[in-house]
Amino acid sequence: MSNVATARKTKVQLDIDDPGKFYANRVRVYPKAVHGPVRTVKYLILVACLAVYYILPWLRWDRGPNHPSQMVLLDLPNRRFYFAWIELWPQDIYLLAGALIMGAVGLFLITSLVGRVWCGYTCPQTVWTDLFMWVERRIEGDRNERMRRDQGPWTLDKVWRKLAKHAVWLVVAFWTGGAWIMYYVDAPTAVRQFWTGQASLAVYFFIGLFTLTTYLLAGWAREQVCTYMCPWPRFQSAMLDEESLTVTYEAWRGEPRGHGKRDAAHRNAQGQVLGDCVDCNACVHACPTGIDIRDGIQLECINCGLCVDACNEIMHKVGGKPDLITWDTLGRLNARREGRPVPDLKVIRPRTMIYLGVMLVATLVVAAAFFTRSQQILFVGHDRAPLFVLQPDGAARNAYSVSISNKTLQDQTYTIRVDGVPGARMRLADRQDPPADQLTLTIPPDSVGMFRILVAGRLPRGGDTAPRLDFTLTNTATGATSVYQSVFMGPPT
Repeated sequence: MSNVATARKTKVQLDIDDPGKFYANRVRVYPKAVHGPVRTVKYLILVACLAVYYILPWLRWDRGPNHPSQMVLLDLPNRRFYFAWIELWPQDIYLLAGALIMGAVGLFLITSLVGRVWCGYTCPQTVWTDLFMWVERRIEGDRNERMRRDQGPWTLDKVWRKLAKHAVWLVVAFWTGGAWIMYYVDAPTAVRQFWTGQASLAVYFFIGLFTLTTYLLAGWAREQVCTYMCPWPRFQSAMLDEESLTVTYEAWRGEPRGHGKRDAAHRNAQGQVLGDCVDCNACVHACPTGIDIRDGIQLECINCGLCVDACNEIMHKVGGKPDLITWDTLGRLNARREGRPVPDLKVIRPRTMIYLGVMLVATLVVAAAFFTRSQQILFVGHDRAPLFVLQPDGAARNAYSVSISNKTLQDQTYTIRVDGVPGARMRLADRQDPPADQLTLTIPPDSVGMFRILVAGRLPRGGDTAPRLDFTLTNTATGATSVYQSVFMGPPT
């Protein structure tokens, strides 16, 4: 067992023996650099994720004059979200809810198939922690050198390396925080204003906040975030079954573990012939969370597979069979242990089909909602003070606050009329035009038009004192209509 694992188990045992002690100090993890196909894939995904994150705010998209040209922009002051040709308004928040449902079910599906691949390869915490550890190795050296330096006295070499490492970490964290802000404001403008002191206090505050959190989470907390702060490990086991592909240790082949040659004459203290595992702890030293994969699937395991590269490297050196640690399913592992025929991977099974079905339904619903969403929104509010005004001819006049949202990028002309009160006439409150059966209104592109409309009419004898009044909005160019139901107040005739 590794020193880290031994220290953890000893610490836990001490806490059990002393019920009054409920806090265990963190056992620092010193991951060792490994080389192999898994590490190469992780580096490629790391570079791809970082490139998307840092470059995306700088990509342009022409939306015409007086509109933002940034491809991806969450414009909070104007309450808009832009993604290429897509523009979402606050009224489209249901699409975000649908997208989150799709993402959650998609994560369930991926986990049921290949375990915590998201955690091991594309989770932001994993990506930036991996980047910070790469910087650490470049400046302070690999595992043994870092441990030896940390345990030794403070020297000039130790001081300058520590300062250099943390300085680079802060620079990377600053780039990260600055790039995050650029998703909310125009990137070139934000950079220019930041370095010339013209940016708002909010920009400086949030860049500082995200710089600090990135530095702390990726540089200091590291595996503690995955183990204690992230909720996903707590219920990931509900997504796994015997057919899920996860990082596994072939204990039937590796045990009993031990050092030395592998022959009938070389046995352990109990007289057992040693298995393939040489007990080098290379898998533990390579693990970014410091666990021993030979103890089975654990909460801390992020399924990154670096232990696979580490073990295969040792197996190659000692002439052993590779893939003692590998990606496999529990069902296939049991079949190998029992000498039965190894079944094929079962991608199609009840669990995955349920997730896939829910995913497809959610995708179709969100797609249908997106492509059928209205490009105009009508809202009508009845004035409460006063509820109505009696005119000299005996008719009641009601006032309404009407807002019309034009979600297109062109001027749009609309007609609005009312139904429900016979003979009702309407006019704009800020104009002296004569009352009419309908009004014609023009709304600028990507904006909301606000109007106060006066509606006059007579309630029928013996009728309801507050009959329903329907406002019908019609786009003169497309014919699209929107209806809003309100009421008409007044005394009975």
